[in-house]
Amino acid sequence: MTMHRKTINAPVAIEGIGLHSGIYTRVELRPAAAGSGIAFVRSDLDGLRIPALQSSTTALDYATSVGRDDVSIGTIEHLLAAIAAAGLTDLDIVVDGVEVPIVDGSALPFIHLIEAAGVRELDATIEPIRIREAIEVRDGDKFVRIEPARTNTLQIRYNVDFAHPAIGKQSMKLELNAENFSKKVAGARTFGFLRDVEKMRAAGLARGGSVENCIVLDDHRVINGALRYTDEFVRHKVLDLVGDLALLGRPLVGEITASRAGHALHSRFVAAVLEKAAVWSAEERNDRTDSASAGLYATANRQE
Repeated sequence: MTMHRKTINAPVAIEGIGLHSGIYTRVELRPAAAGSGIAFVRSDLDGLRIPALQSSTTALDYATSVGRDDVSIGTIEHLLAAIAAAGLTDLDIVVDGVEVPIVDGSALPFIHLIEAAGVRELDATIEPIRIREAIEVRDGDKFVRIEPARTNTLQIRYNVDFAHPAIGKQSMKLELNAENFSKKVAGARTFGFLRDVEKMRAAGLARGGSVENCIVLDDHRVINGALRYTDEFVRHKVLDLVGDLALLGRPLVGEITASRAGHALHSRFVAAVLEKAAVWSAEERNDRTDSASAGLYATANRQE
């Protein structure tokens, strides 16, 4: 099963503060030709291009970053999640700084941005990665696992378990498509704990974090207003996973179960899937070669 490659109809832009850098940046999405893939472009550095691929991954502390030649772009996962959910395969993401704006802490502003631009199919197709056998990465009781799909979709089941009275155990199951993502996941915001803020800022992180772009929890409760969903925390973990999966560079067909994972484990999972996919592709090429050779041999025998 192949899928049509897609891009946007027209350039669109959004701007805001970076969650970790605290720097105000502007992001412009621009249409790209079929086969270009998704790439970040640093407009402040002579248009340096950084492919949105696992091979470009640099940092995974509290967010996902990609880089090249000592240049990086951080907190890319919310934007990439919206891009992946919309089915976009070819796009230039032009950024004038070191980090994608956090906006309201969710992917919803990026969904609205893509909707404003419009999506169009390109005259080309892309082959998804179809899982043939189970793949699992684990870190103690944290894991991400994928198995072959029973349908031509990506199914995600995610579980979280926080020793916090406002979170506790939460679980969500999602079939990934544009409608489900927009309605059930996109609005879920990132979250953080007051007790971690001082440590993060000492490490140069969370400089742009505030009650305007993050769910903030003390040791007992959420301190900055009502949640958008009763289980907003696990929904945001699904959002993060979808964004990290975008670094595969191709759509994914399979059934994922994840438990208590984060960006680092997501990244290890993406690397494991790519490693297996390379093996499967080689086997498919060999099978086609063997089939072609067998056909030629049979034709030659008939002619004799």
